[in-house]
Amino acid sequence: MSDLSVFFAQNAASEVIEEFAVSDRFKNKNGEPVLWQVRSMTEGENEECRKSATKRIKGKNGSYTTETNPDEYLAKLVVSSVVFPNLKDAELQKSYGIMGAEALLRKMLRPGEYAALVQKVQALNGFDRNMDELVEEVKN
Repeated sequence: MSDLSVFFAQNAASEVIEEFAVSDRFKNKNGEPVLWQVRSMTEGENEECRKSATKRIKGKNGSYTTETNPDEYLAKLVVSSVVFPNLKDAELQKSYGIMGAEALLRKMLRPGEYAALVQKVQALNGFDRNMDELVEEVKN
């Protein structure tokens, strides 16, 4: 049996922050694309995003079911992962005439840019790996 201490909190890798050029439309003073910073998150934070995108729906005979809106969930996941720019900044939201970080993302980014950002956040948080890759990794 291996040493259990490798799983202790102080021995676990900390969150990862990566820089990513979401768009070449946002440039610095030198005309270079400004890099966004995105971070990895915990499963607890992911659960909060999922819960806030889940609604109770009344069904037949008074029973309730839950339904998660995938678009809302992904937007919340991205907002939670973006460190820079601060999407919750009131001035930034005001400049786009919008309120709310999720709405701001949809207003400030083009569809392809938004999709690339979602893909980056998902990869950073381990959602880009399929079961076959995980099985192979465990075998090795």
